[in-house]
Amino acid sequence: MKRLMIAVMAMLLLPVLATAQFSISGTVSEKSGKALPGASIRLKNKATGMTTDVQGKYQFDNLKAGNYSLTASYIGYKTVEKTIKINTDETLDFTLNPSAFLADEVIVKATRATEKSATTYKNIDKAEIEKNNFGQDLPFILNNTPGVIVTSDAGAGVGYTGIRIRGSDASRVNVTVNGIPYNDSESQGVFWVNMPDFASSVDNIQIQRGVGTSTNGAGAFGGSVNIQTTSSSDVAYAELNNTFGSFNTLKNTVKLGTGLIDNKWSFDGRLSRIKSDGFIDRAAADLKSYFLSGAYHGKKDLLRVNVFGGSEKTYQAWNGVPEAKLKGDLAGMQEHYDNNIDYLYYTDADRDNFFGSNNRTYNQFTYKDQNDNYNQTHYQAIYARQFNEQFSFNGALHYTDGKGFYEEYKNQQKFAKYGLPNANAGGVDVAKTDLVRRRWLDNDFYGVTYAFNYTPKSDLNFTLGGAYNQYRGKHFGEIIWAQYASTAANNYHYYDGEGNKDDFNSYAKVNYSPTSELSLFADLQYRNVSYDITGLDKNRNTLDFHNTYNFFNPKFGATYFLNTESNLYASFSVANKEPNRDDFINLKAGLAVPKSERLNNIEAGYRIKNTDFNAGINVYGMFYKDQLIFTGEVNDGGDPYRQNVDKSSRMGIELDASYIISSKFAVNANAALSRNKIKDYIDYVSEYDANFDLINVQATNYANPDISFSPNTVLFGELVYKPLSGLAVAWQSKYVSKQYMDNTQNDNRKLDAYWVNNARLGYDFNLKGIKNINIGLLVNNILDKKYESNGYTYSSIYPWATVTENFYFPQAGTNFLLSLNLKF
Repeated sequence: MKRLMIAVMAMLLLPVLATAQFSISGTVSEKSGKALPGASIRLKNKATGMTTDVQGKYQFDNLKAGNYSLTASYIGYKTVEKTIKINTDETLDFTLNPSAFLADEVIVKATRATEKSATTYKNIDKAEIEKNNFGQDLPFILNNTPGVIVTSDAGAGVGYTGIRIRGSDASRVNVTVNGIPYNDSESQGVFWVNMPDFASSVDNIQIQRGVGTSTNGAGAFGGSVNIQTTSSSDVAYAELNNTFGSFNTLKNTVKLGTGLIDNKWSFDGRLSRIKSDGFIDRAAADLKSYFLSGAYHGKKDLLRVNVFGGSEKTYQAWNGVPEAKLKGDLAGMQEHYDNNIDYLYYTDADRDNFFGSNNRTYNQFTYKDQNDNYNQTHYQAIYARQFNEQFSFNGALHYTDGKGFYEEYKNQQKFAKYGLPNANAGGVDVAKTDLVRRRWLDNDFYGVTYAFNYTPKSDLNFTLGGAYNQYRGKHFGEIIWAQYASTAANNYHYYDGEGNKDDFNSYAKVNYSPTSELSLFADLQYRNVSYDITGLDKNRNTLDFHNTYNFFNPKFGATYFLNTESNLYASFSVANKEPNRDDFINLKAGLAVPKSERLNNIEAGYRIKNTDFNAGINVYGMFYKDQLIFTGEVNDGGDPYRQNVDKSSRMGIELDASYIISSKFAVNANAALSRNKIKDYIDYVSEYDANFDLINVQATNYANPDISFSPNTVLFGELVYKPLSGLAVAWQSKYVSKQYMDNTQNDNRKLDAYWVNNARLGYDFNLKGIKNINIGLLVNNILDKKYESNGYTYSSIYPWATVTENFYFPQAGTNFLLSLNLKF
């Protein structure tokens, strides 16, 4: 078996069957004869392409005799396609004419990596997004890329989902939409549930792992996800996309576009809804979203206005399943119940739910309106201008309006906890009551982004860019019902807090190619953050934090082109990052106020790309000072606790490859192997008295433990079979090694390794009056693996015992999604 696995991996990662003998080479230039370095050259109906070197030259090797169609494209120029028949080495030159309008790609050019960039990245085009878009949140569409792990509270990819890259969670993954920051300013996380079916309005995505190139928004410690939304179509179109699947999952999408009107104007729109009951009990999601875009296309100008938003109503499932319940351990379940009956105030109904429900789909919450409700609207005004062949500009004004709450039923709450006097019921003093509360977030985020690009010579390029953004957030809580009424008015807020954040950054990038083989870059960024947290938190503790951070983030690197197909690269980058709101609010007793983090990132790799084979190998070292790492615990809203550690590191190797074996078979594979360590870790365990009041914190030292939620192995493989025109069948396989849920490297507090297999089928055909009909089928977890992709753990010391409890988020067994997509 071991020899078989080695042979299979060799097939996936080495082009051993490449035996073709001819080449096509040439140059790409504009009509004056000036070379166009960085122009894209693709062989039509092939998976790979390349960009021209500093002299505008390209070359495809190892081609079999036959007919080939090649396309040459460059931002600001019309795409040209040519066909050639070869039975010997051939030369094919391209001359490109300026486009009648500026291309949308200029919007994200300043923050994108290219083949000359000394960093590791993955581009995902529209076709790849479409074939994997069955209505699950965007992280699940990115799941097949190197080092990525996804999870879902509801267990099936709809509702609250999460993503980790290189073991780093979403708060460390910088996400931009058209160069505009999307991460929440305070939590620094990304709530994809607020943008349901956003993938249907995405043109392309670039994932950069590690620090990457300078971008806007929070620092990238695990990676960055750079999203470009829908580009204009030349012709009018209409689409109807529908999905139905397990757990009563339903997705309906309508898309419309005018195409170019008078060769200047275009309008695009989308309307979506997604519903799902979820795999976990009651973890239902009711999601709606829209996307509207209008653009003016001039020969040297582009003005685009986007308005998009979403509303979500998601039943809470963020408490997970206790370990004893998950395993069906009746004795352990009784112990869990006994340990928590007083602290959580379990009712008879809670007890019946705990002991009587399905072990893997258990949800602690039973109150009918235990929902998260949120609405978010984004406004973007984007302008780009090409002043001349050397100088261009793009900038954007943006505003995001978000408001919502989550509602909870709470048993036996002390009035004093809510700042209220005890109630009087028939002359009896009542100190506790059942109640329903809502916790609100009302925020505004607005700002400007910009980038100037100057290319005085074909071998020299300068970019100056940056952003200034402001966030104004209000946090408050209400009691909307109580068993016993106190003296509060109807509009009473039992807590009010504010978070005000100003974020300024500016970066300068230079790329210089002293020879046709060597490309050098320097990238210098300055970032200033001012963040004030005031008022009361959810537990009515006073908040008074005022922090200003000044970060300098330099990046340097070099790329050496061995030939037109392959190159070597290396880089050194620095990133700094401020703590988030929860780091201040969830501060554990005995710990210092959280400090900002610093990362020194080394990347080096090799890339090769030809007609049938595309591969890359990357090694990295990420060395942190004061990294904020998960302790394994969460608060009552599912938000994780973090603490600074003095020194920690992530080191690893990543492989990514695709190989077209024949016209019928292709394979894709990637692997991420890593070592993730904390030099010295102090674990703090809280000690409580019989009334559950904190009396002490005990500290234990651990030397060189693994960082929590950081598996050392993540593997993915895909075999694609195309038996006939329009039909493709894919088998996808993913392996994730064990992950520790805290930083003690204790096997009793871990997520087990899992290996999950999916199957995807797509069939495209057309009928009269319909441009394309696509029938898609996605069968997830086809071998019905029982696994958990996320969890948390905590330990507490009580007078009667030390209690350690683990909680897990089970993912669905075999389930399916069936789609029908019509394009007109």
